[in-house]
Amino acid sequence: MKAQFGVIGLATMGQNLALNMAQHGFSVAGYNRSAERTQALMARVKDEPILPTFALPEFVSALARPRAILLMVQAGRPVDEVPSELFPLLEPGDLLIDGGNSHFADTERRIREAESRGLLYLGVGISGGEAGALEGPALMAGGHAADYARIEPIFEAIAARGLDGPCTGYFGPGGSGHYVKMVHNGIEYAIMQTIAECYDLLKRGLGFTPSEIAAVFAEWNQKELESYLLEITVDILRTKDSETGGFLVEAIKDAAEQKGTGKWSTQAALDLGAPTPTLAEAVFARIVSALKEERVRAEKVLPGPAPNPPLPVQETLENLRKAYALAVITAYAQGFRQLRDASTEHGYGFSLAEVARVWTAGCIIRARMLQDMREAFRREPDLPLLVLAEPFREFWVKGQESLRDVVCLAHRTGIPVPAFSSALNFLDAYRTGRLPANLTQAQRDYFGAHTYERLDRPGKFHTRWEEAPRC
Repeated sequence: MKAQFGVIGLATMGQNLALNMAQHGFSVAGYNRSAERTQALMARVKDEPILPTFALPEFVSALARPRAILLMVQAGRPVDEVPSELFPLLEPGDLLIDGGNSHFADTERRIREAESRGLLYLGVGISGGEAGALEGPALMAGGHAADYARIEPIFEAIAARGLDGPCTGYFGPGGSGHYVKMVHNGIEYAIMQTIAECYDLLKRGLGFTPSEIAAVFAEWNQKELESYLLEITVDILRTKDSETGGFLVEAIKDAAEQKGTGKWSTQAALDLGAPTPTLAEAVFARIVSALKEERVRAEKVLPGPAPNPPLPVQETLENLRKAYALAVITAYAQGFRQLRDASTEHGYGFSLAEVARVWTAGCIIRARMLQDMREAFRREPDLPLLVLAEPFREFWVKGQESLRDVVCLAHRTGIPVPAFSSALNFLDAYRTGRLPANLTQAQRDYFGAHTYERLDRPGKFHTRWEEAPRC
């Protein structure tokens, strides 16, 4: 018997996806350049229909025609290297699926190359981490619709189950699936940064211990703010260090790493002209955190504000909860706005309501409020910004003063809050009918003759500023 599906790349994610498929009754052939990883997968197999292979020709021969192969290798050069070896072994009609965190533009290039050989290619963003890969991830596919339809039954079987069905979806041609996953990761960065800022304010502002902060987050997670990221943060903050007996989180070096998808999301937003400052600030926060040695030196020579009187605990907690809600909503709003603009710019044509549906379970940014986001986009598919719709507008109405108080409190105490600050700045700018950009445009025209538009009549105008009358 030939295997129905193949998986190349058997690190933890690849192994778990292979096991997930096999546990749902699909026969799977697995291959990894390192035989040890293939053997590690087989050590986990009980009676699942998984066939180990140890060379690419053997792997290809083990698959039923037309073949369907999932690539789970590191994004970048490896995704080009493996197909270069694999393509000569394949036949027209065989389907290659890149399930890694590839850049959407690379995916579009690879689709063209595959098509030139008569092969099929999908770019699929997969979110859920190691546990999600085994128990049910969220899957975001892009490429040709007919190619996705071919493997849709497998994806529906292995995907997480939300209230509205399996969390897998087709988002259009080209690199649309990887674009959706890229923005997902940008939102993920922003939410993680917001939670970290709450942790810092509770720790340094109120003097809370990690277990006390965990109790605050656990309470938040029982209500409308319920999310996977809050849930795991509670577990992290309650975990003890087996070596010291203290809290493990306090023993971890405060220098965050990144794999690039958050940066790509910001770069792509700049290319589009999509406003995602909170997502961008989360990337810069990680970059600043990596300057650990410099920060330690700077702490000794750059004094901060004088000590403040003790903060009112209950008032601060309530303000922080409302501010957190607004900052998280703003992160989603910016991400969805970028997806809206990208769908138009690149011709993807996907539905934001469908994006929200796929994110309701399995993925890292899954949260209760995504159900309301889906409904908001179903009511108004071209909604320009999420906070204009209910119930999100009400969060602004009831929470804006709290967000302002939290930002002021953080600045007075010298605690950096780039996510909170950028969310407030963005929303204040978005709700302001007249911004000072008129002065910026005049400056551009003064030094570069870039022209400007007027409020009172159409057209482009240029002024010889040096010769113009002065008051």
